[in-house]
Amino acid sequence: MTIHFVGAGPGAADLITVRGRDLIARCPVCLYAGSLIPEALLGFCPEGARIVNTAPMSLEEIVAEYKRADDAGEDVVRLHSGDLSVWSALGEQIRQLESLGIPFTVTPGVPAFAAAAATLRQELTLPEIAQSVVLTRTPGRASAMPPKETLENFAATGATLAIHLSIQALDAVVSELAPHYGTDCPAAIVYRASWPDEKVIRGTLGTLAEQLAAHEEIDRTVLILVGPVLDAHGFRDSALYDAGYQRRYRGRPA
Repeated sequence: MTIHFVGAGPGAADLITVRGRDLIARCPVCLYAGSLIPEALLGFCPEGARIVNTAPMSLEEIVAEYKRADDAGEDVVRLHSGDLSVWSALGEQIRQLESLGIPFTVTPGVPAFAAAAATLRQELTLPEIAQSVVLTRTPGRASAMPPKETLENFAATGATLAIHLSIQALDAVVSELAPHYGTDCPAAIVYRASWPDEKVIRGTLGTLAEQLAAHEEIDRTVLILVGPVLDAHGFRDSALYDAGYQRRYRGRPA
């Protein structure tokens, strides 16, 4: 018996990995994270599978499901939205499983920031513009931020910022970033990236708040992207495909 944690992707049902889809299809128990998981994915569950929505459940109640499945010798697929490496509550579940001696695996998924970049048809790193992407959030009711992980500190690098779980704090985000990026810095809001009701707002740090005011429905499941790469033109081509650049595996004559 094994618990299989699977990153179910950002929303579109076909943005799950083949491995993740196959695990859903073979496990007699499926625990999934409520409205964040498209119902179409549950269609891959085998007939008669035990399907449990964990949205209203506490950690203790979820672990009780793991124990029940362990006692019954039933494999479990545990679906989380996006990818499991960030803001997934994976760590606390693993800690419980390790203490109980219940085996588990982890299968990655398409993260929200990657889906948002695809929606924008945008590379988030460009030569000599930005070579780093910072995935971060603002403090919230559920979790404070470590003292050094501030938007001001990240903004000082000039990197592309992908700010999660922070649309309610947009005014604070703008005020903290503007001194470093300027109010004319390109920015975007992507709501429910890859879902059928996806929406995109493109503007600048100085215009985002006013633009957002026209969209009352955009109040959660939002990614804020900020950085010069979002509207960069005339940047230098990378060396990756430069005819004069000899890569290790290119095989071109020197």
